[in-house]
Amino acid sequence: MPTHNFQDGQGSVLAHQHPNGGGWVADTASVDETAYVGSNAQVFDNAQVYGDAWVCDNARIRSNARVHGNAQICGDAMVFDNAQVYGNAQVYSRAWVFGSAQIYGDAQVYGHAMVRGDAWVSGTSQVYGDAQVEGNAWVTGSAQIYGYAEVSDNARVHGNSRVHGYAKVCGDARVSEDIGSDQSFKERLEKSLEVRNDTKPPEPKSALSRILEDDLV
Repeated sequence: MPTHNFQDGQGSVLAHQHPNGGGWVADTASVDETAYVGSNAQVFDNAQVYGDAWVCDNARIRSNARVHGNAQICGDAMVFDNAQVYGNAQVYSRAWVFGSAQIYGDAQVYGHAMVRGDAWVSGTSQVYGDAQVEGNAWVTGSAQIYGYAEVSDNARVHGNSRVHGYAKVCGDARVSEDIGSDQSFKERLEKSLEVRNDTKPPEPKSALSRILEDDLV
């Protein structure tokens, strides 16, 4: 029986080379014949790859991760834990998708980006550079998260918005604009409120105050 060492600390395990592409697949994993696993790609543990999904280059699918539909995982990307990538989504370069994260639709995650926790990235949105999306955050529509930006907690970034630089969007924030400073979305809101407080009209004077001012004159 053929074996292969997936370099995960478990030593050599029973495995086989996938007929469509020649990549190594652990016998504990499940890969459809219609799926493609390239010669240097690996699928192991209890991972599942099905439909017309592609796993190519040096990509690795492991743990209980699932890749299906027409999804593509390429480059040195990793999908693991209970994460799912499906639809026409693409994960490539050195991106990681893990936890219970879901990447679907026509979304793309690449560069050194990470999507984890229970985060969702969908639509035609893109997460790239060194950006991170985590917690219960959603990135939808045509949004772009890049640079060193972070989207976390229950935040929602949608529409054509861009979050970049060192910006942070967290809490229950809802973003449909561009955020590109080194301030968090919360800080921007606080600053906006401070400006409004500084420019608000003066409080009306009481009748007694007006009488006293007239006496002084």
